Amino acid sequence: MTVDPYEPPTGKNGPAPLDTTPVPDEVLATPADGLEGRSPTRKRVVVLGAGLAGLVAAFELERQGHDPIVLEAQNRVGGRIYTLRSFAPGLYAEAGGMRIPRAHDLTLEYCRLFDLELRPFLMGNPQGLVHVGGVRMRAAEADADPDRLGFPVAEHERGKTAAALWEEAIVDLRVLLQREGPAGWDAIVSRYDQYSLQEFLDLRGWSQGAIEMYGVMNFVESDLHNSCVEVLREDLGEAYVDMQEIAGGMDALPNAFYGRLQDRIRFGAEVLAVDQDDDAVTVHFKTESGRFAERGDFAVCTLPFSVLRTIEILRPFSHEKEKAIRQLNYAASTKVVFQVRNRRWETEDGILGGATTTDLPIRRMNYPTPDPTTRRGVLLASYTWSQDALRWGSMDEESRLEQALDDVAKIHPWIREEYEVGASHAWYSDRFAAGAFALFDPGQQSSLQDAILAPEGRVHFAGEHCSLYHAWIQGSLESGIRAAREIHEAPA
Repeated sequence: MTVDPYEPPTGKNGPAPLDTTPVPDEVLATPADGLEGRSPTRKRVVVLGAGLAGLVAAFELERQGHDPIVLEAQNRVGGRIYTLRSFAPGLYAEAGGMRIPRAHDLTLEYCRLFDLELRPFLMGNPQGLVHVGGVRMRAAEADADPDRLGFPVAEHERGKTAAALWEEAIVDLRVLLQREGPAGWDAIVSRYDQYSLQEFLDLRGWSQGAIEMYGVMNFVESDLHNSCVEVLREDLGEAYVDMQEIAGGMDALPNAFYGRLQDRIRFGAEVLAVDQDDDAVTVHFKTESGRFAERGDFAVCTLPFSVLRTIEILRPFSHEKEKAIRQLNYAASTKVVFQVRNRRWETEDGILGGATTTDLPIRRMNYPTPDPTTRRGVLLASYTWSQDALRWGSMDEESRLEQALDDVAKIHPWIREEYEVGASHAWYSDRFAAGAFALFDPGQQSSLQDAILAPEGRVHFAGEHCSLYHAWIQGSLESGIRAAREIHEAPA
């Protein structure tokens, strides 16, 4: 089913709410209109990294007559948009970003620009499964009787789902944003940025049993120590409402940029050092054939700060920037995927997309969109974050697959009969990512965000870590446009 991403979704309550942290109008207009005005001076810009932030920065700069060159260490574009295709013909899996919220209008505008087909990505499914404490049940059963899950919640919390308890905890903040709009975030950040998610729930009077239930059922048990504002921003910003995916694979978006930029990208170019003077930036890099340098009027650095720490900065950045590079927290994420001969979760369990939630090491399974052209499918057998993901990352791939098979067999006993091949990706073990996404520790938005965004001389910064849309395509695109505009408007 193809979905027009520009027709607002409707339901029993009308159109889906909009993002409470919208991108500025001039940024949202960029895919259609480009950067404002034509620069009188053509600028040479060295872009570090061909993830989406680097691609969109180069794309928009070239559209305005500038001269970008993109240095990419790997043999592909997309960065943490990474579609695995080592399966039977027509099958694929997403090692990285795999969905687009309806509220992320900037991302949808670039999908529109490149005429990419979207289809629904099913997040929840009442036919999906919950496997907690050794008990297997349907998601609908867990919602109807959450006490069956066995979490030691307080008496006043009994009979309430984790989702219902969470909505009670944030209803006043939702009302604030409905009344104040995006400006309401200043008050939320000022009040709650200092708290971890665990501390926020403690502050709201939750029992430890309720916190445990919320952590397991909402996939955040290993993230309870991170800033509560990260979770508030996603939930209050409707990040999980009406999700979409790109039909045929998420790599279609970076590949579309590549189609416009292929002569400007140098693959296999691993950045070693960055230098600058008052007139130019020089980026030193190596390939398998030797060491080289590119000199430009400006640079856009889209490397994650976790990677940038290993790059030599010959003309040191400011103290505040160096502190941000050192301190910004990055989360781990690991995925394990199975190719199966028959999608028996559909034929035997009636699960057509959606997820299964567990307290097992695999944590969460995601089922693919049904494909009527084949009985085969690729199951996201394990999706983990943070400490859970680091445990999986410590294993070799064979061990990951075997452990995941053991866990999935507790839920789908037939899995070994249908399993054919598997694959996995651990983002903390990926030397060109060194983490799956930025994720603030308590207080880091207040203490680091200004320094994260600030240019250093002729070096500008982009990437999902340079936005407040951590872990989302929208953050990469927004920050890439911002960096491109800063250079476009800068004096030569």
